[in-house]
Amino acid sequence: MPGQNRPFTPLHEMRRSGQRLVRKLADEAQLADEARFLKSWFDRPLMTGAVYPSGKALARMMARYVDPEVPGPVIELGPGTGPVTEALLQRGVDEDRLVLIEFNPDFCRLLRKRFPKARVIEGDAYALDRALADISEPAAAIVSSLPLFTRPEAQRMALLDHAFAHMHRGCPFIQFTYATVSPMPLKSRTFEAHVSPRVWLNLPPARVWVYNQPLD
Repeated sequence: MPGQNRPFTPLHEMRRSGQRLVRKLADEAQLADEARFLKSWFDRPLMTGAVYPSGKALARMMARYVDPEVPGPVIELGPGTGPVTEALLQRGVDEDRLVLIEFNPDFCRLLRKRFPKARVIEGDAYALDRALADISEPAAAIVSSLPLFTRPEAQRMALLDHAFAHMHRGCPFIQFTYATVSPMPLKSRTFEAHVSPRVWLNLPPARVWVYNQPLD
């Protein structure tokens, strides 16, 4: 009769047990990624830059600036354990278009396992020409999770110049930051820049800066 509880069956228990297992595995996977980041930060604080991987809200904010319809590879700098990579896939970027440049060999092994169709390059993003020596097609976007403020201003600007050289003109260089100012200096700039709203759901809150070469 309406309002009465249905009898509890073994199928219900199996379903509930399965749901608990999925939640447990998801929690364990998240904790495992956080542990990997924490270890990497202790080992190389200036290279890793963050104690935690990017949250889903921040990853989605970064991916939203990538147009999947623009041809060419989508290059990710410092993908870590892959939260932004996953957001790019959800955005509609085919996995075989992804080029992931990661300095940490442990993260590289993990990325190859998680994204077997992507091209994972173990290398230094600040030596971009060397890392992309075998990539001739201009990129549709470059998405960066590098801790730029650990590098001198001249090195940051050199990275941006090299990134523009590897992209279709007008395509975005996308960078997140926890700071309140642009990671790329805006004085006397020869590029366009705009910033996202603050992503409060990330820990800590962050913004996304997007840099483009003018089309003219």
